[in-house]
Amino acid sequence: MQDYRTLKILDRFEKVFSNLGVDYKVMRKILQVKLTMDGRRVPTIFSQNPGKQVKETTNQYIKSLWIYVLFSLFLIPFILLGDHYLFQMSIFYGIFTIFIMTSLISDFSSVLLDIRDRNILYPKPVDRRTISTAKMIHVFIYLSFLTVALVGIPLMVGLIRHGIIFFILSLVNIIFIDLLIVILTAFIYMFILRFFDGEKLKDIINYVQIGLSLGIMVGYQLLVRSFDFFNFTVSFEPKWWQIFIFPMWYGANTELVMNGNIQRLFIVLAILSVLMPLISIWIYIKLNHAFEQNLQKLTYHGKAKVRKRSIISQFIMKIICPTKEERSFFRFASLMMKNERDFKLKVYPSLGFSIVIPFLFFISGINNDFEQLSKGNSYFSIYFSLIIIPTIILLLKFSGKYKGAWIYKAAPIQQLKPMFSAVIKAFLVKLYLPVYAFLSVIFIFIFGVRILPDLVVVFINASIFAVLCFKVLPKTIPFSESFDQSNQNSNTATILGLMLVVAMFTGLHYVSTLIHFGIYFYLVIAIVGLALLWKVAFNISWEKVEGV
Repeated sequence: MQDYRTLKILDRFEKVFSNLGVDYKVMRKILQVKLTMDGRRVPTIFSQNPGKQVKETTNQYIKSLWIYVLFSLFLIPFILLGDHYLFQMSIFYGIFTIFIMTSLISDFSSVLLDIRDRNILYPKPVDRRTISTAKMIHVFIYLSFLTVALVGIPLMVGLIRHGIIFFILSLVNIIFIDLLIVILTAFIYMFILRFFDGEKLKDIINYVQIGLSLGIMVGYQLLVRSFDFFNFTVSFEPKWWQIFIFPMWYGANTELVMNGNIQRLFIVLAILSVLMPLISIWIYIKLNHAFEQNLQKLTYHGKAKVRKRSIISQFIMKIICPTKEERSFFRFASLMMKNERDFKLKVYPSLGFSIVIPFLFFISGINNDFEQLSKGNSYFSIYFSLIIIPTIILLLKFSGKYKGAWIYKAAPIQQLKPMFSAVIKAFLVKLYLPVYAFLSVIFIFIFGVRILPDLVVVFINASIFAVLCFKVLPKTIPFSESFDQSNQNSNTATILGLMLVVAMFTGLHYVSTLIHFGIYFYLVIAIVGLALLWKVAFNISWEKVEGV
């Protein structure tokens, strides 16, 4: 096996690990094996082309870091912005937290929840502390690479712009944030493992990962809205809830050190910036043994539950899918969307974002003048829920169980139209409709029942848009490819072009509201257009399907 440069650097701290009761030589060998295996894993943010062969010694995660270096350039303006450190560094650390947390969720949860160490190493004469330390060092090795890629250039710019004190303080803050993120993620999983087991546990973990992604986005919006802007100056009004936004802790300690701005809230936030990571580490060390024990619950798969379909659901199914063959594909696609964990982890955060995004454009108006807002036309922001449709339709071809795709060839499928039609219907009914219904209820509460015809029009337009996306994007058998082969970069231009279609729908809808009873004429036209488009869009032959 390759002797990695990272391990050679780690060798300098051998005495430190030995003093902590860790068998360093065994830990080093475990890490060497883990790093070798990582060379075969493709990170979420960077995927190889399906046909390209990858050498075993090539670590794809390291190769993907150039993308994070590119993202880091967007952080530089917050370093150069001025000397209002509470504002600019809170935003800086908030964006940094978003990248770190999302990467931790997508690429490192499998490491934190890995039970192979228990199955392989626990029966061997290997100390448990050594195994646990190897796991954490494994995470921090890659987290350090990611951190350097994200903040290396901005911190060097900060060193030149603000001096050595700013650079050292920012470096320490970044280390504390990394520690806090890892430990908090472990605490969430630890809490779930304490009360649940088996299949239920895996589902909950999946939803927690999705919830964290959404929480990051909402938290970032709260962070931005903590500051008010007047004539390009920044004003800050202390609020009690700001102590729960931990990027502000580190913005506050920077403001305290660099500007000497001594306020009670800043002192409290600065103390939290140091105290909370240290307390978290101490608690994690104390509870780590129980965490490792509860990980064994992941090996329990539970029993499958057979649910009986009600008469009403069967009646609705016959209306949605007239033919028996289409109903079979609809049920199949619905079960895959509901039970496929890898699919949910990729798709559900996008659905969550589609809930949050429409409100971001008028949330300040709710606080300022709710009555005036309710009489306006800000409800058109619900069209932002459509922007996730192309991405999800692209993801419909991927699955963690893609090896079972041989069933498509084995089954007597003569025409592909029922299959593709049923999958798009399953997406609209099972994924998009619940999200849209939730949005509609809130929008009706804000804008009143007067927007009911508009909401119906938006859903019809969403259905038309879904069919257009299917028509334009590459055709692939549903759930037949591995997520490791996903490469959406080649479709970026197409997706951006499809966004113009959403803008066109919004414009036509707005124009229809300017005409007396125009919204109802537009609704009839949209329904007829959807019916005609649905008839011709799914006439796909096997020769036009990719990967067959």
